[in-house]
Amino acid sequence: MKYQMLVLDIDGTLTTSDKTISNKTLEALLCLQQEGFYVVLASGRPTAGILPYAKLLRLEEFGNYILSFNGAKILNVRTNEVIYDKTLPQNVIPILYQEAIDSHIGLISYEGDDVIAATPIDQYMEYEAHINQIPIREVKDFPSYVTFPVNKCLMTGEPELLLSVERRLKKRFHGFLSIYRSEPFFLEIMPQNIDKAKSLQRLLNALGLTQEQMICCGDGFNDVSMIEFAGLGVAMANAQEIVKQSADYITSSNNEDGIVAVIEKFIKPASNTN
Repeated sequence: MKYQMLVLDIDGTLTTSDKTISNKTLEALLCLQQEGFYVVLASGRPTAGILPYAKLLRLEEFGNYILSFNGAKILNVRTNEVIYDKTLPQNVIPILYQEAIDSHIGLISYEGDDVIAATPIDQYMEYEAHINQIPIREVKDFPSYVTFPVNKCLMTGEPELLLSVERRLKKRFHGFLSIYRSEPFFLEIMPQNIDKAKSLQRLLNALGLTQEQMICCGDGFNDVSMIEFAGLGVAMANAQEIVKQSADYITSSNNEDGIVAVIEKFIKPASNTN
């Protein structure tokens, strides 16, 4: 069989618009794993926001993996072993906090299964907590509070306001941090050289597989790296235009079981010839 691994973004790819996995998609992914196929979830979400989907897909039972924080952390769901874990330099936390205060935007990070807010909780922070189904709480004196390692920070605010902050931070931290927009109202602050493709290369190395044996499916800007890297890069019909331009194939939308269409077109025909 040519392909051995299927990597899926979550929001807008694996899940429908109401953040659920359709029965048809769930059944197809369970069948794949029963046949020994690797199914990996790769998302910008925190680990706690991915685990409910991992449980539904029974990744623990089949010994599969999740990449959280856009690949800053790789977890073996069965053993709970952390394969890779890269965190932000501690000295950038006060700088990001002051930028948020001066620019009147929001700033959050993550502690365990919680979202922690450095600034008053806004609608975008509430949305982040809601989609991940984890609690959010504001903490006092954020720079002093965050003495533990964090995989990412997230700035929130009106798109036009975040744009100027993004430009300023990219200039200041060029070559030191990875900074990009995942949504118009979300500005991701990541360790340098963190993206889904680089983390997937680490996972492939650990499993003795090559990129040619991997299919990656996504819809957002943070999926471009893995779509370009994969043996077969797939964009959803609902994907942003830049994602479609990067893909080898465009499948149907997340509301039309686009993942099932990929399995039936590129994986099942190969299975049937074995």
